[in-house]
Amino acid sequence: MSTPTKDLSNLGDGVKSSWQRFLDVFEPMRPELYRYCRYLTRSPWAAEDLAQDTLARAFVTLGTLFHEVPNPRGWLFRIASNLWMDRARRSRFEEVVTREPPEVSSARVDAREPREAAGTLFVQLSPQERAAVVLKDVFGLSLEEIADALSTTVGGVKAALHRGRGRLADPESSSARTVAPRVLDAFCEAFNARDLGRLTSLLLDNAVVEIVGVVTEYGTEAPADPRTGSFAGTLAPITFDERGGVPPELLEGYLVTSPRCSVQAYRDTHLLLFWYEHVDGLKVRTVMTVDVEGDAIVRVRNYFFTPDVIREVCEELQVPYRVNGYRYWPARH
Repeated sequence: MSTPTKDLSNLGDGVKSSWQRFLDVFEPMRPELYRYCRYLTRSPWAAEDLAQDTLARAFVTLGTLFHEVPNPRGWLFRIASNLWMDRARRSRFEEVVTREPPEVSSARVDAREPREAAGTLFVQLSPQERAAVVLKDVFGLSLEEIADALSTTVGGVKAALHRGRGRLADPESSSARTVAPRVLDAFCEAFNARDLGRLTSLLLDNAVVEIVGVVTEYGTEAPADPRTGSFAGTLAPITFDERGGVPPELLEGYLVTSPRCSVQAYRDTHLLLFWYEHVDGLKVRTVMTVDVEGDAIVRVRNYFFTPDVIREVCEELQVPYRVNGYRYWPARH
């Protein structure tokens, strides 16, 4: 007789397989989806959250459709737009907008994409106005495509564009650097000492650890699992075999060694950077964000398989980097 636990385990295997096939199909659209979300949210972390939520919603919705999706690109934009506007309406203030740190060199500002400057202007627009302006002026969608993406009429799009373009303004921004929590230093020390026990001891018992988009773990034991644990895997050299990993073409020049961790100020927060040895020097191949409660960690997000986030953060920090693709499973042919 089956049990709920066994049924869920069997169901989970099937869902993982379907989810991976779904991500394989939509992988070519991931950079553009991230770029759209980035314009809306003005934060790499919020942009990746919105992109991941969009993919998850699309995956669930696909299971309820009885007809083909005629325009997958427009469909993703529509889902992302609806998710973001719903959130913005619920919270009348936009927590997804991050402020620029002070004392940024002119060279660093020049190194940012034009999107960054444009995004600063978009902060002043309503959710629908911002989405309409981005879809029209950045992505070049037709009025009809925008109306479909925003679930409105062509007349509504024209009105939103008129209002949005008329209200664009450059807001003042300022912020103060925060002091890195001591637990981040403790995490780096434990990681660089290769002390898995010390790493997991920094977690609350109900902590959540993610490799964004591909792995979710709860508690202190799962991250330390030598077979599937995210902490155990990050401590080890990058590999690729029949089970997956990082494709060989993305590992060119990589020296098979374990990474080292460092704490890095970024805008108004702090990150963990993970440096991997290459023939031409150390390169960042992943970044982590850490949420803390007192001296304990409540959430870790590892962006190893989010090349868009790694690229943006490292280019803004002006540190050398390499990306790892969007998935760990082997390509299906």
